[in-house]
Amino acid sequence: MRKYVLGSLLMGTALMTYAQQPSKKPLDHSVYDGWETAGAKVISNDGQWIAYTINPQEGDGRLIIFDRKTGKETVVPRGGLPVITEDSKFVISTIKPPFKVVREAKIKKKKAADMPKDSLVIVTLATGQIEKIANVKSFKTPAKGSGLLAYLAEAPAADTSKAKNTKVAAKKDEDREDDDKAGADKSDNGLLVIRQLLKGTQDTIKNAGAYTIAKPGNNILVAISGNKKDSLSSTGVLLWHTASRKADTLSRGYGDYKQLTLDNKGEQAAYLATRDSAKSLQQFYSLYFYKPGADSAIVVVDKTNSAIPTKWNVSANGNLSFSENNERLFFGTAPILPPKDTTIVDFEVAKVDIWNYKDDYLQPMQLKNADKELKRTYLAVYYPGTNRAIQLADKDLETVIASDKGDGKYALGYTDKNDRIQLQWIGRSLKTAYLVNLTDGTRKKVKERLDGMYSISPKGKYILWYDLADKSWWTYNNESGATTNISSKVPVKLYDEEDDHPDLPEAYGLAGWMEQDNYVYVYDRYDVWQLDPTAAKAPVNVTNGYGRKNAVSLRFVRLDPEETAYKAGQMRIMTAFADTTKYNGYFSMQLPGGKAKLANPVQIVLGPNSYNDLSKAKNADVYSFVKASYVASPDVYVGAAIDKAVKISSTNPQQQNYNWGTAELYNWTTFSGKKAAGILYKPEDFDANKKYPVIFYFYEKLTDGLYNYQPPAPTPSRLNISFFVSRGYLVFAPDISYEPGYPGKSAYEYIVSAAEDLAKQSYVDGKHMGIQGQSWGGYQVAYLITQTNMFAAAWAGAPVANMTSAYGGIRWESGMNRQFQYEHSQSRIGATLWEKPELYLQNSPLFSLPKVTTPLAIMANDADGAVPWYQGIELFTGLRRLGKPVWMLNYNNEAHNLVQRQNRKDISRREQQFFDHLLKGAAAPEWMEYGVPATQKGVNWGFDLVK
Repeated sequence: MRKYVLGSLLMGTALMTYAQQPSKKPLDHSVYDGWETAGAKVISNDGQWIAYTINPQEGDGRLIIFDRKTGKETVVPRGGLPVITEDSKFVISTIKPPFKVVREAKIKKKKAADMPKDSLVIVTLATGQIEKIANVKSFKTPAKGSGLLAYLAEAPAADTSKAKNTKVAAKKDEDREDDDKAGADKSDNGLLVIRQLLKGTQDTIKNAGAYTIAKPGNNILVAISGNKKDSLSSTGVLLWHTASRKADTLSRGYGDYKQLTLDNKGEQAAYLATRDSAKSLQQFYSLYFYKPGADSAIVVVDKTNSAIPTKWNVSANGNLSFSENNERLFFGTAPILPPKDTTIVDFEVAKVDIWNYKDDYLQPMQLKNADKELKRTYLAVYYPGTNRAIQLADKDLETVIASDKGDGKYALGYTDKNDRIQLQWIGRSLKTAYLVNLTDGTRKKVKERLDGMYSISPKGKYILWYDLADKSWWTYNNESGATTNISSKVPVKLYDEEDDHPDLPEAYGLAGWMEQDNYVYVYDRYDVWQLDPTAAKAPVNVTNGYGRKNAVSLRFVRLDPEETAYKAGQMRIMTAFADTTKYNGYFSMQLPGGKAKLANPVQIVLGPNSYNDLSKAKNADVYSFVKASYVASPDVYVGAAIDKAVKISSTNPQQQNYNWGTAELYNWTTFSGKKAAGILYKPEDFDANKKYPVIFYFYEKLTDGLYNYQPPAPTPSRLNISFFVSRGYLVFAPDISYEPGYPGKSAYEYIVSAAEDLAKQSYVDGKHMGIQGQSWGGYQVAYLITQTNMFAAAWAGAPVANMTSAYGGIRWESGMNRQFQYEHSQSRIGATLWEKPELYLQNSPLFSLPKVTTPLAIMANDADGAVPWYQGIELFTGLRRLGKPVWMLNYNNEAHNLVQRQNRKDISRREQQFFDHLLKGAAAPEWMEYGVPATQKGVNWGFDLVK
């Protein structure tokens, strides 16, 4: 660390010799940890209270509770993930242990059980009273009930005069089994504390594990695992009644209990359980169901049930859920796996992966998803009223989605079985859809081999899809069987007008449905269209063409998380983005229907800012959102109207002490006469009479983010824009459009023409310009330095150097072959290697390395799951062989983008030293001048500057 500080000071001296010392200090690497972001945010149902978190990049955050009536705020150090109770009377949140304490425990390599634990805080909003409870694993509150809190504590809490300790009756001795018979993981068990916050009562349940609270808050379902040292303990499932403060035992006996579920009224209960030992070679789960008034829960489905396919069983990995009207219970099944062969001696058997050309998926993809496939479940439904089960999905129809919150007559089923091999070169599979009848499980084929995606309307009247091939929206009438193109009369494109990939363009998207499935809403580039699912009525532009006339993209915001469909005449909030100015904001509009007539959307706010996380109080017209710009740090706003909202947070006040910057659109004309735009970032103390070095940062199109905040942060490998701008650089981020087959040439067309245009500006030092890019940007960096010598420095993160060798490789993070990327996706070649080998050669930097004169730094990590790191090796070894200045950083066991914070900090330092040396004339660091020998790895970082 001492070496690094010295290096930073020397680099700072070099910077001051380049330009006059600014009035504010430049950013340095010490600022990262304390730079803040606005995190989780919730608003009370009555709109009076806002709870939000402010978190530094590293260290202790805080929870802030703001009272709109008084303007006062309550601060809870280290609070996070707040919940405001349904009645708007309490805020409940976790409290993280102090960062320093956790860090010290990690240094001492403490076991997980001995690590510092979370606490719980309960804030009474009316009085401001704060109660903290130590060592809490989790907490839950009812979605629609008031005044109830349940939390799982690490250890029994002290008894109080108001507490009522409920003990479950002891089991009979003959019912007891050894601990190894219990399938449940005891490490997650603790003391479940049930608090009636308004009444001030508290109850406890010992040895509790999984638990769930009914939406109305009337019941709590709890799994308990007994302790054989406690004669009064038991194992099973309890149904705790919050009104009577008593428990009914639904199941008794050792076993593993999973997926505890209550219906929407909190009356019926369901869960999965097995009596098999955790050490058993096979565990067989059963579906248990309880209805009010019964003595206990009973097994309603197991492997003997005739509705389940032969040699299948109820799966412990399937989700349990009741339908909205509580008349159906959905669960998962799966084939019974063979028991593990304990006679196999590991070192005596072959370890081999067999690749077969007939396989649906390549072996790497199969291996990547092996655990997921072993846990795959297939949807089934149980009808409590008739004690009948139906298998809905199976190996020929893996995905089934019920309509109308599970209450509908129909479900959508689809599969890509037998159409998966083309993933290798297209990147998508073709899907065949079926209409599934939920009352009897029968299926009817709807459409074969769609290149697109299906959905089912909220009420289940239609199956909807967008067909990439014919660029149209279609419906299937689930009653009549009619298939209809519903968008053929829309006069504008409903697919991406600017898509420059050699592939079928995607739709702009589905906006939602009108209630009762009367209409469906889809987007074009700017506006929203109302389509009749039968096509009997003409399409209606419900935004009245305002978006296209004004080049403003309008998109619906869903403020109610439970909303499934829109209502006629309903007022909607929409996000807005202006193409020409890059302004962001919100509009409102009234959907046509009833007395509401077609009208232009109304602007609420539109300006040079970014807006995110818009939310609304459930029972009041109070809105909250996060607002920012490149200059203004993100802050929380709240108000009775969006355009009247006031700022209630103040993140990063320290920013005013640093030389920040500005962001503006910069336009130029490319070599071929195309109009182009990019973002030009300038230092806050910019002086047009001085000359500044420039770093170009690029990917594809970035100007839409003109008003995004760019916090100084250790980089995962992209350019830390705010950092470099603060230290006297200009940063330019150009938009790039691509010609299929010529991605490298396209990058040259935009980036080099921009560089030549900028170099004409009096304030630009044209002899000291650098380029930086990551992944696709890294490829473009590698290509550009083979085509021009106008850049004095280049930095390429995870670049592809050789498209011929990369073409047949594997993306290890997914197991997919890379062919699709070159034929249809980002690399944009648009042909196979055998059809147009010349394009692969022309676009590969490796074959033009003798032309390179620009010093290049490469990041290529050995655990990169997107771009194989041997691409970086090919680039490095080629340039090294030719005697070109080149460096490569391999962060061990790191991903495509750096994950470990210590590695992000390391590359940030090296990136600054690299560009400072080559663009500002600062002294070179040791790692650039001499390297770091393997014998010095972890000892000498090479940060010291060479004198």
